[in-house]
Amino acid sequence: MFASFAAFGPHDVKEYFEGLGVPLKVERGRRVFPVSDRAGDIVFALAREVDSSGCRTVHARVENVYADPNGGFTVETAVGTRRFDRVVIATGGMSYPRTGSTGDGYRFARALGHTVTPLSPSLVPVESDMPLCAGCMGLTLKNIALTVREDGKPKPVYSGFGEMLFTHFGTSGPLILSASAVMRKPGASYEAVIDLKPALDVATLDRRIVSDLEKYRNRDLENSLGGLLPQKLIKPFVDLTGIDPTKKSNSVTRAERAVIVETMKALRIPVKGLRPIEEAVVTSGGVSVKELDPKTMESKLVPGLYFAGEIIDVDGYTGGYNLQIAWSTGHAAGIAAASAGNNDI
Repeated sequence: MFASFAAFGPHDVKEYFEGLGVPLKVERGRRVFPVSDRAGDIVFALAREVDSSGCRTVHARVENVYADPNGGFTVETAVGTRRFDRVVIATGGMSYPRTGSTGDGYRFARALGHTVTPLSPSLVPVESDMPLCAGCMGLTLKNIALTVREDGKPKPVYSGFGEMLFTHFGTSGPLILSASAVMRKPGASYEAVIDLKPALDVATLDRRIVSDLEKYRNRDLENSLGGLLPQKLIKPFVDLTGIDPTKKSNSVTRAERAVIVETMKALRIPVKGLRPIEEAVVTSGGVSVKELDPKTMESKLVPGLYFAGEIIDVDGYTGGYNLQIAWSTGHAAGIAAASAGNNDI
């Protein structure tokens, strides 16, 4: 898909929307948003552009797409049948079905002879049976490091820095959503490892803990960690260490302190599985890219048929990558389909 991305990359997307009257801003991580922080501004700008271009919009569910023997396509909708010379299928994946992404596009693609690779949720919250997660429900951890390990592999399969959220079923938030993209191998077991203090090495963190324990030497341990941990996390964290939470800080042993340091640097959360695809940000899998021209997104199997966006077997981490995939492939498909002739698209 590199040809599509090169032809309409991030800079081109910014220029395009600013040209439609949507001021943009760049925030941390080079993420681009409307200055208004309203996603609706993007939607309305696209709708205005469609209207001003002379396109006709039909609001009806497409039920079937057929390739006609002599070329062109017949499209059946709930309000009638239309014939087109070219068709662009950009129906999204199976995520967020309430928005219309019900997976119909995959059915159309298969019926037209295309291979659809296995579908699974990506950028999706992660489930865990660990009591700490439910106990900290609603707590957001910021500026933490996350590593994901797969059983049997010596190296991590994911590493990142940012923020995450504890939920009643496990974990969510930007880091977790990105990490979920690598946790989809059938039968594999994964573990999420959180470094709560990535800016401090083990020795520095130990000195900090010694200082805090001395400062609050007459307090219970669970009342001495407020300078290092969010209040909601302290009790579940201390329980996890196995140390008596009512033990006086001045009685904590060197060995117990080592356990505190180790747990802060490597809070291990077993992964039970991923949330349902209906809760995923995007769908992994889709129309095989081997069957598409990467410059035009036209089918190599059916002339005049194009695919764009999430329906294609391409997905990325959270942070705008999947939107860029949609913009780039949509631009390629639209330009190619419109340039192929003056008939109906």
